[in-house]
Amino acid sequence: MVGMDESRTYWRVLKIDRLEPSVLNICEDSTTYTERECSDLLTRVHEGNKPTGGLTFVTTCYGIVGFVKFLGPYYMLLITERQQIGAICGHTVYAISKSEMIALPNSVVWSKNEDRYKKLLCMVDLTKDFFFSYSYHVMRSLQKNTCENQRGQVLYETMFVWNEFLTRGIRNLLQNTLWTVALVYGFFKQAALSISGRDFTLTLIARRSRHYAGTRYLKRGVNEMGRAANDVEIEQIVYEDVPEGFPDQISSVVQNRGSIPLFWSQETSRLNIKPDIIVSKRDPTYEATRLHFKNLVDRYGKPIIILNLIKMHEKRPRESILRTEFANAIDTINKDLSEENHLKFLHWDLHKHSRSKATNVLLTLGKFAECTLTLTSLFYCQVPPPLRSERCLTWPDLEYVVETDMSPPTDCKIDHVKHCKKCNDEADNLGTLLSGSKNVADENYSVKPLMFQKGVLRTNCIDCLDRTNVAQYAFGLVALKQQLHALGVKDFTKVGFDDPLGKEVMSYYEAMGDTLAHQYGGSAAHNKIFSERRGQWKATTQSQELLRTFQRYLNNAYMDADKQNAINVFLGHFQPEQGKPEIWELDSDQDHNASRNGQPNIYGNGRYTPLMPRKEFFVDMQSENHNGDAFDYSNFVDLDWLSSSGNSCEEELFDRSMLMNSQIAGLSSDNIVDEIVGETTPSTSGYGSSMKVSIFF
Repeated sequence: MVGMDESRTYWRVLKIDRLEPSVLNICEDSTTYTERECSDLLTRVHEGNKPTGGLTFVTTCYGIVGFVKFLGPYYMLLITERQQIGAICGHTVYAISKSEMIALPNSVVWSKNEDRYKKLLCMVDLTKDFFFSYSYHVMRSLQKNTCENQRGQVLYETMFVWNEFLTRGIRNLLQNTLWTVALVYGFFKQAALSISGRDFTLTLIARRSRHYAGTRYLKRGVNEMGRAANDVEIEQIVYEDVPEGFPDQISSVVQNRGSIPLFWSQETSRLNIKPDIIVSKRDPTYEATRLHFKNLVDRYGKPIIILNLIKMHEKRPRESILRTEFANAIDTINKDLSEENHLKFLHWDLHKHSRSKATNVLLTLGKFAECTLTLTSLFYCQVPPPLRSERCLTWPDLEYVVETDMSPPTDCKIDHVKHCKKCNDEADNLGTLLSGSKNVADENYSVKPLMFQKGVLRTNCIDCLDRTNVAQYAFGLVALKQQLHALGVKDFTKVGFDDPLGKEVMSYYEAMGDTLAHQYGGSAAHNKIFSERRGQWKATTQSQELLRTFQRYLNNAYMDADKQNAINVFLGHFQPEQGKPEIWELDSDQDHNASRNGQPNIYGNGRYTPLMPRKEFFVDMQSENHNGDAFDYSNFVDLDWLSSSGNSCEEELFDRSMLMNSQIAGLSSDNIVDEIVGETTPSTSGYGSSMKVSIFF
């Protein structure tokens, strides 16, 4: 393989041994060639191998997805066509238009099982919902890219890189990531917004976790490691389009969705469109649930805010069983935490409230989002002119050590550059870099303080698809208004759900919801509330919802088993071995995990009766925060205010947004520092922002 950067300045050579098909043997030429030198090298290799046919051009590719082996030889997965779908801070983001799987040996006789594994792997369609960037760490949030200087192989080990297993072999052999690309699976949308005569770019990113990944009925709840099914990180990035072509300030906010972190399941049935929910006895002390929330704290800091949208009242208890157990789990965990570290929650039956004419669901969720943002804030960063002069921002490495809660030390000031011994050797360079050609002290360039998001909102319903998407849209729209205020839009006082901007943002969240629902559930999302907002004819909405229910049922009952097997092979959860049962011979996803990975099921399965009767538990909880509805409760938000309709919600939200915006100018010591200090980080590829590779056999 011959690779070059986008400018065709740097040329490298990769040698892959094709003589031993069952062993991955890769060697990288340490020399960096010019185009002429590389051409001469290939000519010599061709001449030397003429007796066996010489070099044969195979294909052009734009990155290696990875290597995989089933029962026979190794295969190489390549990106052969790509398309640009957006850019973040000057870094291009791509989707895959076409991919190819190439066997390493010249000729091999395939067995039927080998062909079946190849077809199974191809069920994971790389041209749908996968995206990557050569120079921006798209698997991480903007705040993490700004605050944590990580690069190379460690980035592939994060939970959002889906080809971590496929690239593990080549990364271990080469000890670099020059030839591979890290693929993120989920959703990416970038759109232009025109607000108050100014142009902004909104980027909506959904990153699906590769841990405990799979389909709706085969991946529910949480595993022993605390990994939740259907775990998706949602990031909303906003910046203003400026004449110079590069943003001078940028903001982002992150939220999360994931399956209820308990041991529970539903048995796939071709006869029952709504199978029973089974809560297992496996974890009576909620250790896996504790691990899950600890993982969230490690990822996002504190507080963790839980919005649980499942039903409470049912003629035949299904969701309500889980709701009781989830509430019990949160209460048990909180008893072992200090009050300031408590998990904060709101249990709110969205299905019930959406049927009530007295409740405006989106406005209520918007008020809750405002309360949440008051606790977590959001990320805001101003980009000094020198860092955007190249029209491609390489994030500086902050000199302070960012704490777990993502809040920098309050004594980290611009003076640190001048007086810190650690930075003394670079003081002149960094001082010029951060203040620009016109010094900050000269007041020709005003530097706004940073803001950091601390903690995260975690939303769930049963599938974390339909109701969850409505709540995440409400949060996103409220957050957008606060982001716009942070970016200096002072005269923009109202963002209503029925305003043109609100409807435009709704369409983006609706598209995201449909994409995530197809990935996990097999159909587009149920968008009844969105359809009503658009004024869609009720009969049309009903027929659409019925069709999607039927599509979901067909996929779950007849196709999910193969889809789950494909995901398990792609992620390396199942690795075929000669003489062992094939993946399609195993009874269930749980069975093959136990047999292949050697992890016994240490807990018993079975239906589980909650430790406390549902009515008794919810009455006790309601004694803390009662608003007349015995089944909506929270340990941090005023339910009377949340359910009230006497005041103008939009006016209240605007007042709170203005309060938050004043924090930007007020230098709050909890989440603000005066400057970013550090050295620039090289691009992921090491040779610019793109890559093109030619392959010869």
